[in-house]
Order: sequence, then C-alpha cells, then structure tokens
Amino acid sequence: MNGLMMNYQLTMDRILEHANRMYPQKRITTMQPDGSFHRYTYADMYRRVKRLAKALTTLGVAPGDRVGTFAWNNYQHLELYYAIPGAGAVCHTLNIRLFPEQLAYIVNHAEDKVVFIDSTLLPLYERVADQINCVEHYVLLNAPRDIKTGLSNVLFYEDLIEGADEDFAWRSTDENMAMGLCYTSGTTGDPKGALYSHRSMFLHTYGENQANALGLNESDIVLPVVPQFHAMAWGLPYASAMAGAEMVMPGPHLQAEPLANMIANERVTVAAGVPTIWNGLYHELRQNPRDISCVRALVVGGSAMPRALTKAYESELGVSVVHAWGMTELSPLGTVCNLLGKHEDLPDEEKWNIKATQGYPICGVEMRIVDEMGESLPWDGETMGELQVRGPWIIRQYFRRDVSEDYMTTDGWFRTGDVSTINPDGYMNITDRTKDLVKSGGEWISTVELENMIMAHPQVLEAAVIAVPDEKWQERPLAAIVPTQDGQSLTAEDITAFLQDKVAKFWIPERFIFVQEIPKTSVGKFNKKVLRSAYAEGELG
Repeated sequence: MNGLMMNYQLTMDRILEHANRMYPQKRITTMQPDGSFHRYTYADMYRRVKRLAKALTTLGVAPGDRVGTFAWNNYQHLELYYAIPGAGAVCHTLNIRLFPEQLAYIVNHAEDKVVFIDSTLLPLYERVADQINCVEHYVLLNAPRDIKTGLSNVLFYEDLIEGADEDFAWRSTDENMAMGLCYTSGTTGDPKGALYSHRSMFLHTYGENQANALGLNESDIVLPVVPQFHAMAWGLPYASAMAGAEMVMPGPHLQAEPLANMIANERVTVAAGVPTIWNGLYHELRQNPRDISCVRALVVGGSAMPRALTKAYESELGVSVVHAWGMTELSPLGTVCNLLGKHEDLPDEEKWNIKATQGYPICGVEMRIVDEMGESLPWDGETMGELQVRGPWIIRQYFRRDVSEDYMTTDGWFRTGDVSTINPDGYMNITDRTKDLVKSGGEWISTVELENMIMAHPQVLEAAVIAVPDEKWQERPLAAIVPTQDGQSLTAEDITAFLQDKVAKFWIPERFIFVQEIPKTSVGKFNKKVLRSAYAEGELG
C-alpha cells in the first residue's frame, strides 16, 4: 500500500525560502579582498538570489546546464550556490588550486556554459582560457570597470543583478534534478566529477544538522574556512541557512593571522577546515594570543588531525575539536566524532584517543570494512580492512563515466580507498589510504599513524611519511619533516628517541629528511604523489 503523503520536492530553494521566512535578519559577513567587511542579511541575499537566477535565464542558461564558479568564500559565491540550482542549472565549483591543464580539463569535461570569476583570480583563469571552447559568457566578481582581460563576452556581476528583477519562479521543480558538480582533486589521473541532485544535497543537509552530527542551530556563527570549491564547502552554506546560523566568509584571507582575528572578533562558534589550517592557527595563537573561547566546535576534515594538536587545542585553548570524515563522492559528510554520554567520566587522555578517530557514521550513511576477498570484517577496533559506504547522498558513478568495480562493488557499496578499523561503538579510524600503506617485511605500517606520532614532537610543525623501496624489507618508511621555528636544530636522532616508546620498533624510519615545506594538494592534504616522485628523482637527498 502506498503512503498517503504530500508530494513535497526536496529542492534547495526550499532551504533559502525557509531562511528568508524564519531568519531574515540573520547576518552574512564577508572579509573583502581589501580587508574591509561586507555585511548583509538572509533577506538581502534572498532578493539578490532571485534576481541572479532570473539573470541566468537571460544568458540562455537552461535546466541541466553547468555553470562554473571560480571564486573565494564570499557572499557572491554563496548567492551562486542558490541561484544556479534555483535556475534549474548545475553549480560547478572550480578548484582554484588545480594545475592549469586540470582546470581546463574539468571546464571542458563539464561543458560549462557560463563561468563566474573573482577578479583577483582572473590571471589564474586566463592562463588556460585559450584551451576552453565551451563557455559562452564570463561574469566577473569584484572587478573594477577598467579591468583588462583577454576573455571574450565579459559581464559584470552587479550589472547582472541590477538588470533583473525578483519576479522569478524557481525552476528547480524536481528533487532528482542535478544541482551541484564537484570534481576530485585528481592526485591520480584526470579529476572525476561527483554530480549531486537536489534530493541528495537536501538529505545531506538534514544529516549534517543532526544533533549527533554538527547540529548547527540559529545561535551559531559559522566560519567555513574549507573552500567553497571543496565538496560544496562541506555543505555548510546549506546547513547554515537551514538552521538560521549566521555565517562569516573569509574571502581570500586564509592565513592564520586574519583567521584568528575573524574568529575572535566575530565570535565564531563553529569553524571548519583542514588540519594544516588549524595547525597554523594554533601556532599563531601561541605567539599572539586571542580569546577564541567562543568556538564550540573546531571541525576538522580532509585528513586526520594529529592527536597532539587536538590535545593542545582542548587543554590549552579550551576549544573542542570535532573530527569529521567524508569524501567528494559522499557530498561529503560520512562520519563525525563526538563523545558519547558514557565517555563523560573518562580521563582526558582517553577522551583524546577517541577524538583522534574519525568518529561514527551519521544516520543516512552505512559503513563496513572488508578483506581482500570482499568479506565483512568485525568491528573490534583492531581488524583493518577497506572502508566501504552506502547511503542516499553517496554517488553510484562519476559524471560521464561508466560504473566501475574499481570504486563500486557489485552489491552496491562505494569503495573509498581508505583502510580503517571500526570499534564496537562504531567509531571509525582511518589507518591509511590503500595506496599509502608501507609493507615492510610482510607487515603493514600506517603512514597516518606514524605521521601523527612524529607531529606530537613539540618541535615538529608537519610530517609526511612515504614508502620507499628496500632490498631487504621490500619497503621502508621515509619521513619528511618541517621543524617549527624553535626546532631548527632538530635531528633524526631526536625523532628516533622520541618514537622509541610510542610505536613498534620496526615502524621507526631509518631516514628522516628535513624540509622547508611539504607539498600539498589543492585541498590542503599532504601530496605524497609529489613526495614519491621527488624521492624517485633523487630530490629528497
């Protein structure tokens, strides 16, 4: 028997309508390129989104067309997040840190019809413009009238909005329409596109705002440091509007000093970013203290936060760190690490052990770990296996690519490529990527765990571990280390001694390379592909 329920489509315009109706005076603050602040309300944004969506239709944007955005985290980019899907089109966020050939590839692969570009990023885009043949219009954000550009069919963002009115009926009439497109960072092969539907992103927003997940509410002030091109800023622009939370958008100011000032001065309660951002912020706060006790959740994702850094934030700064895990293919949220009620009376050291994990699956995501034969493994906190997931906001195939057993099992689970354990309470802990594990003498060494142990040394700023060939053991770990400012005299012997009672003896590398910086991917993760190439070419000593 079919349910006798109303046919209510889960489309993104419903979120914006709700925010406008219920939280019209809540503010969105953006730090502009010149350091000034732009402030307006959800009601202001709503009116501009309506006009922008109508303007898109005058440019010939039809339902299903892809519209690219090449911009920082700012209020205009936020408007595009709603206007493009509201016009029935697909918001394709372009990664500003991709290699030029990769940027050209994804614009052409997506066949973007219009691309919005922040004027400060125009030189980056112009480097590849002659390789792109599908774009009919370019729209510049924050651009002076006399700006020089070789792009053709150039329009100005504010002109578009001023030239349209608010009399517009949303074109997002079917929840199964596509609304967003994000490409993976492409550390191996060409970037691959994850296409999201209105339904999948709406359900993801519900999932993210569960009390046992991030649980945003109308008293929160949210700072998405995670870029809007990285998996839709982890869904925070939608989750904030749904909850009525205020937002602080950092623009191009992603350095530790302006972030510290924004958090302290705007009284941010939830901030989200990758570990490298929070590592830099911590060291800035050590040197130049600010009051950031307003933060109730420092959300970290993208890669594992070192346990030592979590401990430092919580014990020294009184800031609660919330580990989360996900992937572009998951829209992106899969797990969140909050403590359970039964953990309240545990000693702090045990709490930090739990908080060092990636946490439990939120409702809507199912997880399992399997062996090489695809057989499910126990949730005992010790057995390692390949992590697989399924749920309503997880892709089943990549955009314009066939389904492949490389990433999708025959029984409908997405293969993440992560190796992890899951404990009896459901807390998942990623031990490594399948391609990054070190197999030494037949035994596995987790590069992630080894990196975290090395970064627990007070004079280590960053550490990345890769596998290098070894005649006797097949592979051995090599550690590339960036010392802190006061750790310039750090030696391999110091690190070896530090690790003696922390990891198995065979885990300790014979080789430590001290470097000025570790290469990062476009989303701030350690780029081990570049490190491995540098080693193979003899550039790591």
